[in-house]
Amino acid sequence: MIQKAITICSLSVFITIGLFAQTLDTTQKLTLQQCVQIALQNNADVQHREVTSDIAKVTWQGSKGYMLPTLNGDIGHGINTGRNIDPYTNTIANQSVKYDNYSLNTSLTLFNAFAIQNNIRQNKLAYQASTFEIQSEKDFIAMSVILEYLQVLTNEDLLTVSLQQQDVSEKQVERLNILNQEGAVSPSQFYDLKGEYANNQLNAVNAQNSLETAKVTLAQLLNIPYNKNQQLERLTLSDIGDNTNSNTDSIYQSALQNLAIVKAAQLRQRSAIYGLRSFRSQRYPSLYFSGGIFTNYSDNATEQQYVNTTEVQTSGYVLNGPDKLPVFVSQDNYSINKIKYANQFKNNFNSSFVIGLSIPILNNLRNKTQIKTALLQQKDADVTLNATKMQLQQNVGQAYVNVNSAKTRYDVLSDQVNAYKESFREAEIKFNSGAINSVDYLIAKNNLDQSNLNLIIAKYDYVLRSMILDYYSGKLTF
Repeated sequence: MIQKAITICSLSVFITIGLFAQTLDTTQKLTLQQCVQIALQNNADVQHREVTSDIAKVTWQGSKGYMLPTLNGDIGHGINTGRNIDPYTNTIANQSVKYDNYSLNTSLTLFNAFAIQNNIRQNKLAYQASTFEIQSEKDFIAMSVILEYLQVLTNEDLLTVSLQQQDVSEKQVERLNILNQEGAVSPSQFYDLKGEYANNQLNAVNAQNSLETAKVTLAQLLNIPYNKNQQLERLTLSDIGDNTNSNTDSIYQSALQNLAIVKAAQLRQRSAIYGLRSFRSQRYPSLYFSGGIFTNYSDNATEQQYVNTTEVQTSGYVLNGPDKLPVFVSQDNYSINKIKYANQFKNNFNSSFVIGLSIPILNNLRNKTQIKTALLQQKDADVTLNATKMQLQQNVGQAYVNVNSAKTRYDVLSDQVNAYKESFREAEIKFNSGAINSVDYLIAKNNLDQSNLNLIIAKYDYVLRSMILDYYSGKLTF
């Protein structure tokens, strides 16, 4: 059984896009490569990782926007009623005044101690880490598929052997039944073989059930409907390489360079470093530029337009002897008109531009808290990276031991099967000729049956252990 801790390893899955876009033909044999592809396409955890990575990419791209200037427009329309001061004529108005405001503002951070640049690097590294985390999740799914794929093959072979054992017992029971009816053998020998036949039948039933259970588990992992007729391509020992002479140090160094889980941890650590730098930079003054253009309109705004000049008699007079002569003065006459919208828009236009220095003094201890949090996040990333490397080194060592042990066990069981085959062959000849009793025959048969079952399990265990070591060394591809 593969533990999750030892199966998060590098898997470079090279597959043809769209091979299974159409409905899967369950009557066709599936290869291990195809099973891995189906699982990766249908697995919800992989899809979740991909969405998370897309979010990280959007965050990274969005952080680059802080290096660009902001530009915002404002349009406001309002009405003042009652006695108020018309802000556009600066006169008291006891009437409704409708007005419009228009503005366009921009701002740009010129320098802020590289806080923006560090934040961009932090988010970029976080996005890159998320892509390797996708691959790490795929590695785990692929290893799970391999385990279940080999479990199906193991149970198929166990069923085949169980049926062969059943067939051998059935033929002996048929032979002894005839001899027993003729009184040529003792009834105990007949019933011993009949009991063995029933035991073989039960083993075949259990093997069939285990096979179907393994197929169901594999179908669930692939997220496809279960089909009892689904066949898998066989794997042989020739499909794997000999890893018993590998060097654990070289495998470990290769794993450090290739495994997605290690690369993700390294990138998370670097991302945390730049995050800390970004928050520390925010303690320093920042230089900024801002500017804007403005204009407005009021329906109470008026202007005087010259009409003519006339002579107007005043209340004063001059004496000319006894007569009083009236005094006339020149008077310019004007008409009062509403100022047109376009004219107000142009006449009220104004602008402002500022270059300023923002000095952080006290911000509710927000920056101090952010720095402390970033320090802890960096420490956590360091611990995660070191733990990942340590776990990887242990896993490589364990995988190396496992593959050598599995190979030795397979070789020993192969010799045992060959020995028990010869022993059973002679026992069967003697039993058929009546030279030995049923007990001796059944001992030889059970020895061979059990050794065959053990060899099948050892074979696929060796295949599995070899594939695990190939993952770490970067040899296994699809």
